[in-house]
Amino acid sequence: MGSRVVIVGGDAGGMTAASALVKSLGAEDEVVVIERGQFTSYSACGLPYWVAGEVESRDDLIARSPDKHRENGIDLRLGVTATSLDADAKVLSTSEGDLNYDHLLIATGAEPVWPDIEGADAEGIVPITTIPQGQEILRQLDRDPEKVIVAGSGFIGTEMAEACLRLGLDTTVISAGELPLARFEKVVGERVHEQMAARQIGFHGGRRLTGFRTKDGRVTGVELDDSTVLDADLVILAFGVRPRSELARDAGLTLGPKDAIVVDEYQCADRARGIWAAGDCTAVRDRQSGELLHLPLGDHANKQGMVAASGIEAAILGGEPEWSFPGVVQTFITRFCDLEISRTGVSTAEAEKLGWDTVSVSIDTTTRAGYYPGAEPMTVWLLADRRTRQVRGVQIVGGSTAGLRIDAAATAITAGMRVDDLIMLDLAYAPPFSSVWSPLHVAARAARKLL
Repeated sequence: MGSRVVIVGGDAGGMTAASALVKSLGAEDEVVVIERGQFTSYSACGLPYWVAGEVESRDDLIARSPDKHRENGIDLRLGVTATSLDADAKVLSTSEGDLNYDHLLIATGAEPVWPDIEGADAEGIVPITTIPQGQEILRQLDRDPEKVIVAGSGFIGTEMAEACLRLGLDTTVISAGELPLARFEKVVGERVHEQMAARQIGFHGGRRLTGFRTKDGRVTGVELDDSTVLDADLVILAFGVRPRSELARDAGLTLGPKDAIVVDEYQCADRARGIWAAGDCTAVRDRQSGELLHLPLGDHANKQGMVAASGIEAAILGGEPEWSFPGVVQTFITRFCDLEISRTGVSTAEAEKLGWDTVSVSIDTTTRAGYYPGAEPMTVWLLADRRTRQVRGVQIVGGSTAGLRIDAAATAITAGMRVDDLIMLDLAYAPPFSSVWSPLHVAARAARKLL
């Protein structure tokens, strides 16, 4: 008799694991996936660009359809919700009955943070984390709203502000931080704020949303903590997300930051009871500090799904897992209009909390050789450890081609490079692409003078 693997969640982490397992397990084994929605394997990160019209079709966001997954041998059940978990008996209760399992993978993702404010359920107040929510925003846009409020100025909030701008909407951003993108240094946030102002996007920094104005069940405005009232025909909620970890809590699993599920390097949450977890519902470990974090990103989820599959495969077939997840260095990238914005490693505030003695520099340069046509301004911020001389963090903001330079910085941090190593790193050079000293070289040289 074969083993049954049940996976809760049909997006990045869950379907990556399922696709790997149906290839590696025997014909007698079952891979069952339950998904509460109607979509699988889609890019939630692409939703703002679909709303903006840059991505033409909803289907363009879907990497693999439910029918394709079923053709590949996965028992995929859509519209099914997991309701409770008896981990000792290895029984998952669902909206369509109980499922026994030998191994369970929790890949339930994350859900939007919803404000606990009267009127938050009014029509025209919509978060943006799923395809159905994107469809609802498009439906609201069909009503030709004049004024849009984006509540939140993190990655999704900033991207949705640009989307609304591209659609020609009167847009205002409400931000708890004084500047957009609070995870970034001030020098980066200021550049983004300048771009918002230049494009007539309203910005209320250091403010909290405290109330909604409604009429006949529809939103008409918002109230801020300084008594400001802003008219609104549409409010897009972008306060971030929290892990959907209720099943793990039911099972008594260890929860970490924001109640994210704590797993080992093989994505196993409870080996004795055969429970694994992957994706936005889990915590990840920072490779520099060792601290657990909740960093919901699609690339993490895909890797974790692959790792979880290798762990489950080893548990069923024997042997050692092929993959483990080593943690992250907190690498992000986004865009606001003409600006590419990226970061890796820790910020000044994060380094201070860790008790690290660091120095930081910020240098202004260009995306190409300064004399080459099309060279655009860019800023590189670099944080170095005073004691070890290691590169601890890098942030970049600038024009076209600036952002992905962060990958070289992420590699340097992962490898534990010192600023001296970064200065001598053999990076590509030609005038159409870079100055003779790469922007990362220049930042590292400036930091070295302070060590």
